[in-house]
Amino acid sequence: IAIIGIILLIGIVKKNAIMMIDFALAAEREQGMSPRDAIFQACLLRFRPILMTTLAALLGALPLMLSTGVGTELRRPLGIAMVGGLLVSQVLTLFTTPVIYLLFDRLSLYVKSRFPRHKEEA
Repeated sequence: IAIIGIILLIGIVKKNAIMMIDFALAAEREQGMSPRDAIFQACLLRFRPILMTTLAALLGALPLMLSTGVGTELRRPLGIAMVGGLLVSQVLTLFTTPVIYLLFDRLSLYVKSRFPRHKEEA
């Protein structure tokens, strides 16, 4: 049953990172911001929506984790996996996504400088 919680976590965490990166890419393209400024702005402006969706899922899983009675032994692992995973993933998403975004930006600059594209002649 805890596997179901992990599958739910994958969807929520993926959505949080996509929201942040999509906003940063749009800021780079439309406003001409540097990657560092764009991801910083994305972190500031997307923090509340990311926190709200994570807290909604977390508060929805608390009754599963804290319940008592018949069938608790089946539901509790699902609640524990969801609550624990959401707490850890929230911190990791907010700290690692900007770092990975900037790392990939530097990697793309390195690859472009090492392997320039040549125009093919027809």
